[in-house]
Amino acid sequence: MKLFDTWDISGIKVSDPGIQRYINLNQVLVPMSSGRNVKIKFHKSHYTIIERLMNKLNIPGHRGKKHKYTSGHNTGKKVKHYNLIFKTLKLVEERTKKNPVEVFVKAVENAAPREEITAIEYGGARYPKAVECSPQRRIDLALRNMVQGAYAASFNKKKKAFHALADEIINAYSLNMQSTAIAKKLELERQADSAR
Repeated sequence: MKLFDTWDISGIKVSDPGIQRYINLNQVLVPMSSGRNVKIKFHKSHYTIIERLMNKLNIPGHRGKKHKYTSGHNTGKKVKHYNLIFKTLKLVEERTKKNPVEVFVKAVENAAPREEITAIEYGGARYPKAVECSPQRRIDLALRNMVQGAYAASFNKKKKAFHALADEIINAYSLNMQSTAIAKKLELERQADSAR
């Protein structure tokens, strides 16, 4: 069985042992589970990584508390995102001449931050403190940053969304600083390093 009846994902290996259990590469034809696993603990890990990207595309806007972009155009339009991801993976395959799902998995590994900062209050003052990032959250942050970077690159611009998302994935795969996800990961780890 091939993903989208096009790409074989059986031979893909995740090299980062920390997030290996949380990147699901089960063989599915259509990555739409319609929320069947919601009652299971860590239910997001039971969805394929492509479906998790598709779900993140539902809510690309609202970065932090700054409502610069709205996500109102996209919510619930799963077929639209299915087509967008299919076009994106086709474009990634044309540009890299490799299996696009393998490129995407490596991009997620590269963009997943290892540390982040939290605020602790001590004697009425707040201090930043470096903490390790859990594996599930690492993948969530990587996917969110990729989607927000692609959305910012295509919102109100001539660039199509699938072009922007393909650029983001390829840049993250090659550890290029033009990728929003890589830039945010390095910035977060730099802040955590100074708050240690």
